[in-house]
Amino acid sequence: MANITAEMVRDLRERTGAGMMDCKRALEESGGDVEKAVVLLRERGLAAAAKKAGRDAREGLVSSYIHTGGRVGVLIEVNCETDFVARTDQFQELVRLLAIQVAGLSPRWVDVESIPAEELEAKKAELAKDPTAASKPAEIREKIVDGQLKKWFKEVVLLEQPFRDEERSVRDLVTEKVATIGENIQVRRFVRYALGEEK
Repeated sequence: MANITAEMVRDLRERTGAGMMDCKRALEESGGDVEKAVVLLRERGLAAAAKKAGRDAREGLVSSYIHTGGRVGVLIEVNCETDFVARTDQFQELVRLLAIQVAGLSPRWVDVESIPAEELEAKKAELAKDPTAASKPAEIREKIVDGQLKKWFKEVVLLEQPFRDEERSVRDLVTEKVATIGENIQVRRFVRYALGEEK
């Protein structure tokens, strides 16, 4: 059995945001291996987040972000379950990070389900007409179109976009916050304004 020190527990807590006892248990189960403990905590957090996903989220914040220079602005609504959580620094920081993401990467929709059906069908048709896909047999063409569609989602759908220059997506960021904050969190809607841009 590995010797788990208070410093190891504290370091893991700072790294993951999980509770002290959860960090201690994860370190004990991983034999003191910090990387394995991080993976254990992440898996547990994802399981906890999945359980919370069905809960009603009607509280939260409507927040704004104006990018330096005043040329781009964002209004965003992010919901949680209680007013208490909405006032925490951790939740407010998440809302700010999401608003900056919208300002910087200009998504058009919150999630894939928000894309209007006619727009999705038009994009599929456009991708199917591409010479690279059109020359292939039907089943291969379908896989190519699906792959291209997933790439497009990463450009136009907020939750599918990569968060900053990291490996994780915005959806992963929100899921991690659900696990650490302990409430269901949903990005309800946003609007992005850019000076001189027409919608």
